[in-house]
Amino acid sequence: MTTTTEQLADVSATTLLRFATAGSVDDGKSTLVGRLLHDSKSILTDQLEAVEQASLSRGQNAPDLALLTDGLRAEREQGITIDVAYRYFATARRRFILADTPGHVQYTRNMVTGASTAELAVVLVDARNGVVEQTRRHAAVAALLRVPHVVLAVNKMDLVDYAEPVFAAIAEEFTAYAASLGVPEITAIPISALAGDNVVEPSAHMDWYGGPTVLEHLETVPVSHDLTACHARFPVQYVIRPQSAEHRDYRGYAGQIAAGVFRVGEAVSVLPSGRTTTITGIDALGESVDIAWAPQSVTLRLADDIDISRGDLIAPADDSPAVTQDVEATVCHVADQPLSVGQRVLIKHTTRTVKAIVKDIPSRLTLDDLSQHPAPGQLVANDIGRVVVRTAEPLALDAYADSRRTGSFLLIDPADGTTLSAGMAGASFAAVAEAATPAADDDAEWDF
Repeated sequence: MTTTTEQLADVSATTLLRFATAGSVDDGKSTLVGRLLHDSKSILTDQLEAVEQASLSRGQNAPDLALLTDGLRAEREQGITIDVAYRYFATARRRFILADTPGHVQYTRNMVTGASTAELAVVLVDARNGVVEQTRRHAAVAALLRVPHVVLAVNKMDLVDYAEPVFAAIAEEFTAYAASLGVPEITAIPISALAGDNVVEPSAHMDWYGGPTVLEHLETVPVSHDLTACHARFPVQYVIRPQSAEHRDYRGYAGQIAAGVFRVGEAVSVLPSGRTTTITGIDALGESVDIAWAPQSVTLRLADDIDISRGDLIAPADDSPAVTQDVEATVCHVADQPLSVGQRVLIKHTTRTVKAIVKDIPSRLTLDDLSQHPAPGQLVANDIGRVVVRTAEPLALDAYADSRRTGSFLLIDPADGTTLSAGMAGASFAAVAEAATPAADDDAEWDF
């Protein structure tokens, strides 16, 4: 079976949109998601009946639509979102994968998870409270993760008498802050998730607003993050070498294409060794193809018998990432335990995990005014800061600005496997803003 360029173009033109919701506690994220699902007729009858019964048992006269996403018992009992809730729905114009992320500062780490693959973030603000610290934190995370579209949903407009000046003041403050972070596109929408104003249907109470509803914007915003247009990268997950007589000479390298396109006959480099060879075959779903693209899972066959193992990266010979042992990055620290200078960690990049040491923490971001607090010595939970990490083995890292998939990594505690920080190689607020305007072993093994 051969795959044509026309087929690749069809896949690239997908109408799928991945988006995440974020905001402070009780800003109404889950209610907004529930309203989207309910008013777009994307929930089943039995699901709605279960929500109605649960709402009645809590003494509520109307269905609490937040229960459609707050699936954990602890979430329903406390009335807050703790884990990321993923929902899949579709309209006549587009398919959606939605990540409803927690608002509590304790669970900011989950917002990082939900937004890491998003092409759009909906940041909610309570019209009564305006922009608060957690709003700024979520805007900062969205900017660092290079989410290309941000929607400011000013919620609970019904509680401020649908006053245009309230909305305008919040929109101006948030837009100025997010623009200083380098967020390329910001759309402000006044809504009431509880009443349904400007969520799916236009509001009769805000005739002063002439923009799109939330759903209309979600259906029409251009999906700009196309993995097939990125630098081609193939992290090796597994080496396939059958021992049967029939396949004695077969050697293939299996994995998921992280970005870009690979073709039979293409010259490639294997990193970190730097050896070059040529793709002689591509196997997908048991059949040979001439071309494969992200995010397909395939097996590559190469012309030369090179020493390749899990964690190696295959890339075009004329478009390979730099190989380095000194990683400079911005990280969102997500663990309860601090990250300190001199700390021994593991760094996980695609399928490769190596030992490393935190050599320096040059600065920590102050969210109020975006200033850099120099040499903090450590980062604590929910801090965003710059780090310098020295690895025991070379890594083939892209800049996060060039590839969200191969420019990101995790710092892990080697003692218990806890994720400490989510990192973005080379990323900084200055770089983002510029782009927006055109298990531990003995001591000896850690000394490198």
